[in-house]
Amino acid sequence: MRYAIITGCLLILFLAAGCTGTGAKSSWSVDKNGVLSLSVAPVTTSEQVLFSNETYTKSKIIMHTGTGDVVTYLSTPKHPLAAIVYAPGAGEKLAGHEERMVRFATAGYAFLFVDTRGNGGETPGYPFNPELDFNAFENSNWPEYYETVSDLSAARQILADRLHVPVYAVGSSNGGRYAAVAAGTDPAFAGYVGISTSDWGILNSAIQQGYTGDPLRFATSLEPSTYIGRISPRPVWMFHAQADPIIPFEQGKELFSHAGEPKTFIEFSGDHGINPDVDQKIIGQWAQIYGNRG
Repeated sequence: MRYAIITGCLLILFLAAGCTGTGAKSSWSVDKNGVLSLSVAPVTTSEQVLFSNETYTKSKIIMHTGTGDVVTYLSTPKHPLAAIVYAPGAGEKLAGHEERMVRFATAGYAFLFVDTRGNGGETPGYPFNPELDFNAFENSNWPEYYETVSDLSAARQILADRLHVPVYAVGSSNGGRYAAVAAGTDPAFAGYVGISTSDWGILNSAIQQGYTGDPLRFATSLEPSTYIGRISPRPVWMFHAQADPIIPFEQGKELFSHAGEPKTFIEFSGDHGINPDVDQKIIGQWAQIYGNRG
């Protein structure tokens, strides 16, 4: 199967930190219907505090997983109301989210940017590649796609243990796809927010090409629509711009149609991907749940 896919530090403090290891290993399985299940072992972490003031603290946290290190960046207010595990879109780097991290922290929400595998940042890996991942799947190894979903669940565990608040899976574009699978496979996520996202279209392509057996089962396991209905009764919010030039608006609506209640679909100003208008809309939605900060 082939698919074309579409500042400085003020404090330097290194801490060997995090969850204590239990010797357990993460594992995955895919049932006959193509539904992925994950068992995610606790990970250890190393943390470097980069900045701290009265509004928030920013840290670089490296998750030491059983399949390699994953770099994340966390901004957290002193008394968070909830927390976000954020999966970026293709090529999105931390630099584009500095103001966003402050915006959410000011509103009372911790924001963890996960530098996903193969996204061109600090975490090693390859860009989304179903062919390579299917080879791993066939040999009972870890497809990178499953590793990334597992990373998001491991990040949720870290935030839940540290902050003791609800943790949401949030993602933009390709990241919204990873986040939907993570929320659908990990019932401990409080809910899901998808921005400018949709199915990959890999399953439909596999069906049209006459694939059966393992290729079809694998293709099913990749699609967000396989999981988004499993998030209910936890809430789903999806944001999409009518003018999106990369993932058409109607494709976002189609994925949304598979979600269970409660769910909300919101149009936003702009074109593709998370932006300040989306930030304010998310904060406004959550203010109805957690109240206004201060």
